[in-house]
Amino acid sequence: MAKVSVDASTCVGCGLCEQSCPEIFEVGGDGIAHVKAQSCALHNIQEVSEQCPVNAIKIS
Repeated sequence: MAKVSVDASTCVGCGLCEQSCPEIFEVGGDGIAHVKAQSCALHNIQEVSEQCPVNAIKIS
């Protein structure tokens, strides 16, 4: 299984990841996206990652 992470030093908190896949991503009170789950049956995580405007989402 792939590991999903967000580079907090790169994330600008635009919320696109949370809008695209709220099952995995959540923008916290600190204005940074956080990973709350590692998988989602509804969305393609690679596609969500590619939509990040600052490439802060990492899948390894």
